[in-house]
Amino acid sequence: MKYVGIITAMNEELEAVRKLMDDEQDLKTIFGLDIIIGKIYNTDCVLVRCGAGKVNAARTTQILIDNFDINYIINVGVAGSLNYKFDIGDVIIGEKVVQHDFDITAFGHSKGYVPGVGNEAFSDHELLEKFKSLIKNSEEKIYNIEIGTIATGDIFVTEISMKDKIASKFKADCVEMEASAVAQVCVLSNIPFISIRSISDKPNNSNEKDYEQNIKLASKRATNLLKDFFINEKISREFTE
Repeated sequence: MKYVGIITAMNEELEAVRKLMDDEQDLKTIFGLDIIIGKIYNTDCVLVRCGAGKVNAARTTQILIDNFDINYIINVGVAGSLNYKFDIGDVIIGEKVVQHDFDITAFGHSKGYVPGVGNEAFSDHELLEKFKSLIKNSEEKIYNIEIGTIATGDIFVTEISMKDKIASKFKADCVEMEASAVAQVCVLSNIPFISIRSISDKPNNSNEKDYEQNIKLASKRATNLLKDFFINEKISREFTE
């Protein structure tokens, strides 16, 4: 059986996605990870919280790939805004993801270059086109949903100077701590992936308070788009059957 792997970092993100499950079938614990097995609009899914950071994200991604027949992986959660046009609750679908803290420039590579991956990892074209179609047909006017670039690093960015540096160097729209690690494992394992992030905070030297205040809202906004995606997948299957 083919599964869609859904990876979140935080409990708030996981619980928002879990509410979409209309048929939660099992809970399987593998190497300490509680993996929820079920269906979202008749799509078989495995949902798991990886915890914060690139190592946790990479480890979890590989565990899913090794233990389930994964069709593709969606990383969903929250992020800090790097682009002034994105406000709290806006949603960014990652066309590409970069690792802003990966640095082997001493060996002639550009900042962010990752061996085996390159300067960036691109989301699966077919998945990206499906999300683009959702955006085009969306009637949602309350907040922005756009395609963009997601920057990943093992840093909760608070300093405005760091925010501006990452935005300038990588032309990134938001920053978080897992997406590029998920992407790296997927690229090396030849598994399609895509990441959805909603803005929970704007680095301003004290945005950890904003993050705590807005994580539930941002998690719901990101999950709203995920819901639309699975509804559309269900309709597409029924149309072709």
